[in-house]
Amino acid sequence: MYIQNKESVYDIEWIDGITYGDVHHQGEVDYSHYNFTIADVETLLTMFKLSEQEALRVLDKALVQPAYDYVLKCSHLFNLLDARGAISVTERTAYIGRIRNLARAAAKEYLAQRERLGYPLLKDVSRREALGLDRGVKTND
Repeated sequence: MYIQNKESVYDIEWIDGITYGDVHHQGEVDYSHYNFTIADVETLLTMFKLSEQEALRVLDKALVQPAYDYVLKCSHLFNLLDARGAISVTERTAYIGRIRNLARAAAKEYLAQRERLGYPLLKDVSRREALGLDRGVKTND
């Protein structure tokens, strides 16, 4: 907006005379209508519960990336539930805690996975050794 000297994001030139608003305005209208008035609360609650269960099940199998996808789904579903006014102040804190616990579990499993793989993103062998990360695991440096 600043570079193009525009007052509204919708006026930003996207490409050759086509604005951000031309491309995205209707989608934002549709999603706002859905998020705040149409989204079915019972369905969202069910989807949250199922996504949380699936995140935990997949983490038990040490599949970090798919599990993290479900953590993100839980976060998105929470935001939809919050937008619909379906979550009380007390419930809000509990939902945030549940999502935080899932994210923490995914992060811990990610670290464990990287350790099992010998920290392949840390290519400097001497640095790995100095950090006590080399545990006899062969890597493709």
